[in-house]
Amino acid sequence: MSRLRIFDESTPDQPLFVSTDVEAITRELAPLGVGFERWEAAQPVQAGDPPERIMEAYRADIDRLVAARGFRSVDVVSISPDHPQREEMRRKFLDEHFHKEDEVRFFVAGSGLFTLHVGGKVYELKCEAGDLVSVPDSTHHWFDMGPEPSFVAIRFFTEPDGWVGHFTGTDIAQRFPRYEPGQAG
Repeated sequence: MSRLRIFDESTPDQPLFVSTDVEAITRELAPLGVGFERWEAAQPVQAGDPPERIMEAYRADIDRLVAARGFRSVDVVSISPDHPQREEMRRKFLDEHFHKEDEVRFFVAGSGLFTLHVGGKVYELKCEAGDLVSVPDSTHHWFDMGPEPSFVAIRFFTEPDGWVGHFTGTDIAQRFPRYEPGQAG
């Protein structure tokens, strides 16, 4: 189940807000310019399906988003728990960073934790299958796919080099809990 927790940046063990309600999540993220939507597949898909089949299942939503936002490239990424570079891939996104274009991801399967650091608050968004998140360019954030990553996501890009991570050098991401799928909290 998707979940949003909001913390003061100085109290990583005491959430100020917790919700699994899609409308409440959307409402809390909107003032930050962060988009959150739920999509449903037009045909059944699963992890392991070819990218073309996955994209066809969500074609109407993909086309709507591309037309509205001007994305030039859309692809599918798939990470499994037995991926030989899973630890390296996880580490790559664990520190606070930003991009010079929006980071837009749709979770086809599996889950991950986007954590945003905005205005002295930390917004921890657990995304699961069916969730689309759109993080505006220059928004400080980090992403945790967990120790045994398992997800399939559709990614949207405006410029091929726009998604380069620019790291802030702060330690804030280390002060907040890591993603452990299946744990309550």
